[in-house]
Amino acid sequence: MTWTSTMSSGYSSLEEDSEEYFFTARTSFFKKPQVKPKPDEEVEKEREPQKVLTKEEIQQKIESYNSNATDKLKMTLNSDGVYTGFIKVQMDLRRPITIRSMITHGGHLYNNNNETAFYMPKGTTNTLHISSTNTVKEVIEALLKKFMVADNPAKFALFQQSHSVHMSKLLNSEQPLCLRLLAGPGADALTFVLREHETGEVLWEAFSLPELQNFLRILAKEEEDQFQHLKRRYREYRAKLEEALRATGKPG
Repeated sequence: MTWTSTMSSGYSSLEEDSEEYFFTARTSFFKKPQVKPKPDEEVEKEREPQKVLTKEEIQQKIESYNSNATDKLKMTLNSDGVYTGFIKVQMDLRRPITIRSMITHGGHLYNNNNETAFYMPKGTTNTLHISSTNTVKEVIEALLKKFMVADNPAKFALFQQSHSVHMSKLLNSEQPLCLRLLAGPGADALTFVLREHETGEVLWEAFSLPELQNFLRILAKEEEDQFQHLKRRYREYRAKLEEALRATGKPG
């Protein structure tokens, strides 16, 4: 099974590794959400417990799922009752991530202990091949591994979004493929999104040194841009005042 990663899509498996990765940087920094999200505890209380299906129900739902799937990402039921399939995860990361630099030697990848801070390109989507036993925690770890992200997986959370409106954080013990099966293949019914934890306050001690240095560079650039913008505004305002004074014949 192969895997590729681009600006808009990617494919990977929890069981296989890849050797090609592409990243670009963007210059935006922290963005305030337009609507304050509910605390994770409140959202989790509103969500119903994950339904447990019998083997017969699973088989029926998989048959229905596969018949309604418009792509080739279908599910397969094994004799032991475990089923496998695909989920797509949107990478909605607002802060830079730390990427491990890798070198190739003898057809194998090795970590050369160099790390660089990158912004994940907006709209990046990854397709994972997982089983019904894989948990949210395992999915997060697999995504970070595939993108060679050095950050602590505890920084991130997997969310489910329904009908492009309601979004809720998933528990680490939940099983994304089970949720995908229950919701059906439609993206409107269910979308998985990887985000940073919304703590309300930035925990700077949780970031690595390259991340913090990158924050400082971005802040310095934004500070200089704002300073130059203010200077231009006041120069224009002063010029208009002086022009108005000259027009009235009064000394400047």
